[in-house]
Amino acid sequence: MDSTRIDKWLWAARFFKTRSLATDEVQLGRVQWEGRDVKPAKDVKVGDTLTIWQGKVKKTVKILIISEQRGPATLAQQMYAETEVSLQQRLAAAEQQRLSPEPAHTIAGGRPTKRDRRALQGGWNDRWSASLD
Repeated sequence: MDSTRIDKWLWAARFFKTRSLATDEVQLGRVQWEGRDVKPAKDVKVGDTLTIWQGKVKKTVKILIISEQRGPATLAQQMYAETEVSLQQRLAAAEQQRLSPEPAHTIAGGRPTKRDRRALQGGWNDRWSASLD
């Protein structure tokens, strides 16, 4: 076998848990072949380069082995090789996220309580009334 559908390969290489998830990700443009958006039926072969976004993580991989069967994780990891540039960018992004401050820590008093929310809304006197005063 010298080529297979891109969604089958992504599923067999364990980038996505199901083939339908792989198909959806390709259709949404989160998987690119040679820098271009493709359809799930695109045939890929050994030597092709794929760019895959999984959440905020971007990986650029080169296909080493073609398979349509999903096997153990150790075999799936041998099906591709991540490029050096992609690996360095991914590690730098992980380090940046680790060093960045937690946004919740910037809130001085934390989340407002029910009493705090009522105080912010105003009292009963500020409410609109249907009575003629």
